[in-house]
Amino acid sequence: MSVKGRKPAKKRARTYGEAAEKWVESAMRRRKKGTLRSGPGGKGGKVKSREQAIAIGLSEAREKGAKVPRKES
Repeated sequence: MSVKGRKPAKKRARTYGEAAEKWVESAMRRRKKGTLRSGPGGKGGKVKSREQAIAIGLSEAREKGAKVPRKES
């Protein structure tokens, strides 16, 4: 049963800083070039998926102090 006259809460869009966007762009470029690698220090395998490249870019931005929301666990 819903409360009369109350609208459902809207989810807010995640906001990222411009610096974070640059890190993600860089990671995507490195993925296309074939030089983006996963794992600590880039010692893992070659990254092929778009989602993984975005995650790596955001992680790098987070390390450098860019405005990036916390990771969801």
